[in-house]
Amino acid sequence: MILHIDMDAFYASVELLDNPGLKGKCIVVGGTTGRGVVSAASYEARAYGVHSAMPIFQARQKCPQGVYIPPRMARYREVSLQVMDFLKAFSPLVEPVSIDEAYLDLAGCERLQGTPEEIARTIKTGIREKLHLTCSVGVAPVRFLAKIASDMDKPDGLFILHAQEVPQFIKTLPIEKVPGVGKNARRRLNKLGIQYLGDVNHYTLPTLEKNLGKFGRRLFELASGADKTPVSPESERKSISSEITLAQDTRDMKQLEKILLQQSQTVARNLRKKSFRARTITLKVKQADFKQFTRNKTIGTPTQSSETIYKVTVQLLQRCRLRQKVRLIGVGTSGFIGDTVPVQMDLFASSMEGRENTWEKVDQALDRISKKFGNDAVQRASLTVSEKPETK
Repeated sequence: MILHIDMDAFYASVELLDNPGLKGKCIVVGGTTGRGVVSAASYEARAYGVHSAMPIFQARQKCPQGVYIPPRMARYREVSLQVMDFLKAFSPLVEPVSIDEAYLDLAGCERLQGTPEEIARTIKTGIREKLHLTCSVGVAPVRFLAKIASDMDKPDGLFILHAQEVPQFIKTLPIEKVPGVGKNARRRLNKLGIQYLGDVNHYTLPTLEKNLGKFGRRLFELASGADKTPVSPESERKSISSEITLAQDTRDMKQLEKILLQQSQTVARNLRKKSFRARTITLKVKQADFKQFTRNKTIGTPTQSSETIYKVTVQLLQRCRLRQKVRLIGVGTSGFIGDTVPVQMDLFASSMEGRENTWEKVDQALDRISKKFGNDAVQRASLTVSEKPETK
C-alpha cells in the first residue's frame, strides 16, 4: 500500500501556528501587491472562493476582510523538513514531491508499524501533537490512487482505498480528478464521451494514442488500476528557476535585462548549492494579455555561471517579438549533470572557455561573501533591485 500525505493549507497553517491570534480568520498568503497571486489560503478564506494562483486583487474583492501575508519561504521549508523527518520514521521509502506533500511506500513495514490504516492514523496523530498541524492522508494500492484519495476527505481527512474497491472507484472517478488531466485534456476526453476514468476502458489503446498521444497510453494504464511509478526517496531535481510578476507591465528592454541578470544570479547560485551544471537555459515570458511562452537553448558546455545564463537569456529575449508589454519574466535551467562530472570543452572556443572559468571564479568568490554577510552584501553596479523574484 502507498500513502500520500498532503499538509492542509500548509503556508496558511504555518502562519497560524506562529500567530495563534489568526485563528478563525481568513488567512491569505501571497504577494501583497495587486500584481501578486495567492500562494495559499486557509479554509475560512476558501469559503469565499479564494484559491491558490488567484490574482491578489481578485482575492481582495472576494474576501476584503482577509488577512493578507507575504510568503516566508524559509520558515515553510524549515517546517517541511520537520514533517519529512517525522515521516522517515515509518518507512525508508519516503518521497517528498513538494514542500507540503510526500509519498510513503509501506512494503515490508506492516510487521513493525501495523496495518496501513494504523500507520496513517499514527502519522496524523503525530503531526498534530508534535508539529501542531493537520494533514490529509490517502491510502491505496498504487501511487496515483493514493494521491486522489488524500483529496477525498479534506481537511484533516483519511481515505483508505482497498484493492477490492479499486475497480468500482475507477468506474465512477470523475476524469478531471486524474493527475495530469487539465482543462484542454478534459475537453478532448469529453468529446470522446469520457467523463469518468472507467469510461477509458471502452476504448482501445491505439484509439487513445491517436487522440491523446503518449498521455493516451498513461490513461489506458490508469484505467486498469495500474501505476508503475515507484516511490523514490532520491527524486531527481529536474529544474531550477526564478520568476517574477512585475509591478507594472513593461517593454523596457533595459529593465527586463536587469531583472534577468538578478534572476540569473539567483539560479546560478542555487545550481552551485546543489552542485549542478545545466545544459538547457530557458526564458519564460507572460505578456499583459496573459499569453505565455518559453524559449530555450541547449548549450555545448554545461554551466553554473551567472554570466553564461544571463547572456543566453538576453539573447533569447532579444529574439522574441513582443506584441504586448511583459507582465511576468523568468529564467530556468534544466538538463543537469553533477559539477564533479568532467566536462568536454569545445576545442575551438578557448577564449569563451577562459571567460566562463573567470566568471565561475567570480561567482564562487561571491558565494563565500554571501555565505558570511548575506546575499545582498555584494551587488553588480548595473543591478538595481526593486523586487525579489520567487525561486522554485
